[in-house]
Amino acid sequence: MEREQILTQALGRLESQGSRREFMRLAGMLGGAIALAACGNDDNGTAPSNNSVALNFAQPLDVLKYAFALEALEADFYTKVAANAAFSTAFSSAGERQIITDIRDHEVAHREFFKAAIAANGGTAPALSTKYPSTVDFSSRTSVLATARTFEDLGVSAYNGAGKYLATAATAALLTIAGKVVSVEARHASAIRDLISPDTDAFANVSDLATLGASESTGLDAKASPSTVLAAAQPFINQTITATGL
Repeated sequence: MEREQILTQALGRLESQGSRREFMRLAGMLGGAIALAACGNDDNGTAPSNNSVALNFAQPLDVLKYAFALEALEADFYTKVAANAAFSTAFSSAGERQIITDIRDHEVAHREFFKAAIAANGGTAPALSTKYPSTVDFSSRTSVLATARTFEDLGVSAYNGAGKYLATAATAALLTIAGKVVSVEARHASAIRDLISPDTDAFANVSDLATLGASESTGLDAKASPSTVLAAAQPFINQTITATGL
């Protein structure tokens, strides 16, 4: 089975079925499918201190850790939203609750996929913990959706901006998978925007992201450098994450 097929099957099974056992079975088939083959896959991306994580984007393994960090943050957020005692009150519509829980399941799948990819390359996923400013109210639909919009737009721009760090023959399979993940993140962003402003053009309107390269006229979405993304994500993560090799 080709690299891309194995990767896609592993990710797809975890997203659609939520079966970690099945995912790990497929991950065991990967072998060299997500190996970075002499691209510096030593585990030097995580600093010894529990309070800092240093990512070197010249190392493909650290690009995986970058993706993992963003997916871990999103997975944590949506898990907290769905587990909050006020979830059914804040989101009285069963349809809206289903959307939120579906997004949660996707983010958990993405987090676990990148965690497995890091381990397959001899690394360890960064140990991260989250924090949320007082402005994030998990019992408020408005606050939850505003935060979700921030995270989803950030995630899309992050993948679009980091793709160039996987643009080598050795990492081509990972770049393909990253493209498939970012398309799902873009669907999330669209769904959240529609929940905020239903029956409008908000689901596809990216004019507010023009400073990050999004363009309504050309139909292009945002792209942000790792430095920009990490600065935006830092207020939600206890550990300090730094980026080099950009």
